[in-house]
Amino acid sequence: MKIDGIDKIIIKSLVNDARTPILSIAREVGVSGAAIHQRLRKLEKSKLIDGYKMVINPKILGYSTTAFIGVFLDSSSLYSSAIKRLKEIPEIIESHYTTGNYAIFIKVLCKNNEDLMHLLNKDIQNIKGVSRTETFISLDQQIDRQISI
Repeated sequence: MKIDGIDKIIIKSLVNDARTPILSIAREVGVSGAAIHQRLRKLEKSKLIDGYKMVINPKILGYSTTAFIGVFLDSSSLYSSAIKRLKEIPEIIESHYTTGNYAIFIKVLCKNNEDLMHLLNKDIQNIKGVSRTETFISLDQQIDRQISI
C-alpha cells in the first residue's frame, strides 16, 4: 500500500484525535472535504485503517489494577477451548497466543488486587487445561501509542 504526504497528514490527524473534522483536515492540506472523504474510503478499503473507536478511561470506572498473566496449558490442543472460556471473562481485554513459556498471554483490568486474586483463583485457574499462571502487575504505563506512519 502506497501512501502519500496527504494520506499521512489525514492519518496522523485522526490518530491524534479521531473527532478531527474532515473540513479542518481539508483546510490544512489544501484540498476539498470530498477529496479527504475519498482518500479515507481508499485507506479503509485497503485495510490500512482498521476501524474507529472511542477509548474509555478504566480508572474513572474504578479499575485501578492492570495485570499481565502468562497462562500455561496442559496441552496446546486445549488452546481453542481455553480461549473460548477466557472470552467469557470481561476483565480480560487482550489475549495473545505466544511462543516461549506461556501458551497464552493476557492483559486484564481489575478494580483492585483482591479482585485480581479472585479472577485468578476462581475464573482463570479453574479453566480446564490451565495448569498454572504467572502474573505481572503493571505499576505504571509510560507508552500507549499506535505504530508511526
